[in-house]
Amino acid sequence: MAGRRPDLAEPLPFGRSHRKCPAVDARPAELGQALPLSSHRITSDRAVLRRDAVQPDRVGLARGRGLKVTDEASATCETPIVRRREMLSLPVALACGSAMLTGCGTAQQAGSAATSTPPPDQEQAQEVPVTPPEDLMREHGVLKRVLLIYREGIRRINAGEQVPQPALHAGAGIIQTFIEEYHERLEERYVFPRLVKAGKLTDTVSVLLQQHQRGRVLTGRILNATAKPTPRQARRDLVANMAAFIRMYEPHEAREDTVVFPAMRDVIPPKEFVRMAETFEDEEHRRFGAAGFTGIVTQVADIEKTLRIYDLSQFTPRV
Repeated sequence: MAGRRPDLAEPLPFGRSHRKCPAVDARPAELGQALPLSSHRITSDRAVLRRDAVQPDRVGLARGRGLKVTDEASATCETPIVRRREMLSLPVALACGSAMLTGCGTAQQAGSAATSTPPPDQEQAQEVPVTPPEDLMREHGVLKRVLLIYREGIRRINAGEQVPQPALHAGAGIIQTFIEEYHERLEERYVFPRLVKAGKLTDTVSVLLQQHQRGRVLTGRILNATAKPTPRQARRDLVANMAAFIRMYEPHEAREDTVVFPAMRDVIPPKEFVRMAETFEDEEHRRFGAAGFTGIVTQVADIEKTLRIYDLSQFTPRV
């Protein structure tokens, strides 16, 4: 526009106040009426602010960080878009001017809109990747729950009750396929070699590897003993093998959770750490399908229900 640029009296929907700003070309006589806020919605990808009742040829073009107002043939106000990953930078980046923000607004006004909390039902949380130590530790949770299944089997056998052969066989099968052939292979391929190469926890790693081998022997025995109804003379050996497995793996997994896995960050660079997490996830779904870890947990829960040990409250002591 050829004339001087007047003060803009129109408030932006970003905040409660406004100040003069020479950012937008407009005619002085036609800028006295405030533009009403017609809608305000926030989605997972952007915040959308709309203004209606804009008269033709009254809005110029101004660009800011993630914000734009366009003058189309219909001379309506285009929706300004603020992407969520840019919202944190708005309080610092926004300023009054044609290169920063359309209309009158201050950094404080923009920050007011940017920092507002969206309704819970409208905000979709971004997926947070599972780190390798977290991945390995939650798999230890599966191991712990199978140890509980073994304990219940031991209790019933020692009490002279019927051997819960199907449940024990299913639990040992999860130990073999999920813990020994998947979880422990990840440790042996990606975790232990890096620690040994760095000269860290070498003695501990040696013991852990030996325990992996002994555990596989015990699991094979448990699977054989529970493949069919367990004869009375074989019950003592079954109890002994399950008890030995429990006694070894409780300190085994505790040492890994508190010493070995935390040490991974000391010997694995951050970028490789991220790639390792992706490798773990890919291998998990390759072996166990789309359900992955969640599907395994569901299988364990089903076994617990058959043994009536799924209800967590039953383990709360009376005091």
